[in-house]
Amino acid sequence: MRIRLRRGAVRLRRVLSTGAALVLLVPMCACRIELAPPGSPTPWPAASARHWQWQWQLSGPVDPDVDADVFLLDAVRTTSAETAELRARDRRLICQVHVGSVDTDDPDASRFPAGVQGAAGRRPQSHWLDVRRWDVLEPALADRFRLCRGKGFGAVALADADGYLYRSGFPLEFDDQLQFNRRLAGLARSLDLSPGLMNDVPQLAALAPDFDFAVNEECVRLAQCGKLLPFVDAGKPVFHVEYTGTTGAFCVTTVGYGFASMRKQRALDAWRQPCALP
Repeated sequence: MRIRLRRGAVRLRRVLSTGAALVLLVPMCACRIELAPPGSPTPWPAASARHWQWQWQLSGPVDPDVDADVFLLDAVRTTSAETAELRARDRRLICQVHVGSVDTDDPDASRFPAGVQGAAGRRPQSHWLDVRRWDVLEPALADRFRLCRGKGFGAVALADADGYLYRSGFPLEFDDQLQFNRRLAGLARSLDLSPGLMNDVPQLAALAPDFDFAVNEECVRLAQCGKLLPFVDAGKPVFHVEYTGTTGAFCVTTVGYGFASMRKQRALDAWRQPCALP
């Protein structure tokens, strides 16, 4: 009988010790908000939509010391070591992928047949793509997205997703681009990436339900900022940049709209002048 009591007492002490440890651990875990782990799409809490600071850098060495919550970087140039360092600092990472054009210097340029390449694009040595040919473009674009995912990005911004607005060399219509962009958003989600739309202002209202955030260039200079409000109204961040003027002149407007705004040089190096948060 004595042995049984001793064993029961030992079991009770073990249970109490374990329970006490759990009680101590739970508050410690509950008070820390983690970023999505590698392999998960980046979350964009609606409550924070008006309070992000961001950096957009496509040239020069990536500066991890920039005081920004969100970094938009080139999918090819950025290394896994750079993304790992930024993630260790709790930064949200967006990779920029050209989805509507191909450059002769792109590592995967040979995957885009001449038949889907049209007129000269906005980048030097680039050509617009025939976005109606999803059967041809989807495999290569999926691999561009996988490159982002493999390097530790959790979101993707679709560049050149507005070829229908230009002389692309193809008879692209509004609906052709709309279908292509929606397919890209679905493709990104299937690969655990949060999709973001760059520019394509005329389609912002139609595409707001399909995308998690918007990236815009020069809506103040072009008098287009009001057209980005469908994202703001949906609690989704708008990352905005101007290349001319002063922050004192445009920040009042764009921060009032609820955008995360800054001034950059067109080279998109590390230099930036952010608007103050509200």
